[in-house]
Amino acid sequence: MSGRRSGEGAPLTGKDGLPLASSPGPSQPSSASPFEIIQPEGWPVPQGYANAVAGSGRLVFVAGQVGWDPLTGTFASDDLAAQVAQALANVATVLRAAGAEPRHVARLTWYLTDRAEYLAARPAIGAAYRAVMGRHYPAMSLLVVHSLLEQRAKVEIEATAVVPDR
Repeated sequence: MSGRRSGEGAPLTGKDGLPLASSPGPSQPSSASPFEIIQPEGWPVPQGYANAVAGSGRLVFVAGQVGWDPLTGTFASDDLAAQVAQALANVATVLRAAGAEPRHVARLTWYLTDRAEYLAARPAIGAAYRAVMGRHYPAMSLLVVHSLLEQRAKVEIEATAVVPDR
């Protein structure tokens, strides 16, 4: 198997100032993350996500969460970064209900309705992400879709978490 694993060293930043997923180097155990970050040899280190993670334990699959108050079904804002913050908070709430934490997330899938709005809001989205998820950057995919089921929703986020065996 060709590839290089990266550890939990100090986060590096890319040319746009966003954190890189991990720093190149040998795998290092960490109490903060139950995962091994996989970095293919020769590939640039991604910014704000990992190409792959490996872990073992109890799997938790979180359905897509939009940026609304789940108790009332109302959106507090049409601002994309605000909806991202609420969607991630909803993901974190579901994780905690399952006995997991944001650091257990192995994969996130984001569905967005507007690419240009996402690109313009990246700094605010990054801040919202770190406020909920910390500096944990799992494997991620981001897809731009025509629309989401909830008319005011601008983002929907799914998560897969791995809670380590105790």
